[in-house]
Amino acid sequence: MCGIVAYIGNKEAYPILIEGLKKLEYRGYDSAGVALLNGDLKVIKKNGKVAELEKHVKTEAHTTQHKVGIAHTRWATHGKPNDINAHPHVSGDGRLAIIHNGIIENYMSIKKALLERGHDFESETDTEVLIHLIEEVQSTQKLPIEEAVRIALNQVVGAYAIVVIDKNEPNKLVGAKLSSPLVFGIGEDEYFLASDASPVIKYTNKMIYLEDGDVITVQRY
Repeated sequence: MCGIVAYIGNKEAYPILIEGLKKLEYRGYDSAGVALLNGDLKVIKKNGKVAELEKHVKTEAHTTQHKVGIAHTRWATHGKPNDINAHPHVSGDGRLAIIHNGIIENYMSIKKALLERGHDFESETDTEVLIHLIEEVQSTQKLPIEEAVRIALNQVVGAYAIVVIDKNEPNKLVGAKLSSPLVFGIGEDEYFLASDASPVIKYTNKMIYLEDGDVITVQRY
C-alpha cells in the first residue's frame, strides 16, 4: 500500500520521519527513502527495508539541522524495486521532491508530452512523471508550489496521496489526496502529513482526514 510521512516544525525532521516509516511498515513495501530540506534538498533512498535506509543514511549524509522533510515506503507498481525507482522523486531542475501513493493512469501520455518538451527521466515510475509535470507548470507559469500542484493535478487521471516540497519555498509542505488516504496532524508549532494516524499519534491527537480533491498547504512561519 506504500506509506507517507512528512514533517515541518522546530524539531529535527529525520528521526521523526524514520520512526514514522517504521510505524508504516505493516502496509508492505520494498524500498524506502527520505528528502530533507535546509537550504539544499537532500534525497536519500534505498531498496529494501527501512533498516537498510538507516544504515545507508549513516554512511551517506549529515541529517541534522533539517526541520522539513518527507519520507516514503514504496510497494512497486510502475518499475521494479530498486534504488532509482524508490521515492522521493525529484524534478529535473532539482528544485522539487515528491512522495506519492496511488497510480497515475495517464502517466505515459503525460511522459510523452514532457519528453517532447525536453524533460529527461531517470526512473520507470509514474511518480517521477508527476513531479516533472508540476515542475513544468511551475516554471512556465511562475507559480508558487501549491498552485503548480493544483493545476498539474487537473491533468492527472488516477489515484494519489502526495506531498511535495520546494527548496525555493522551504517553509511549506503541499499535500493532495484523491482515492488514497492522507492525514493532517496539528501539533505545537509542528505539523505532519501521513498515510494514517500511526506516525502522528505520538506527537498529537489533533488530526484532520483530508477529503478527495483536497489540496493542503502547511506553512511554517
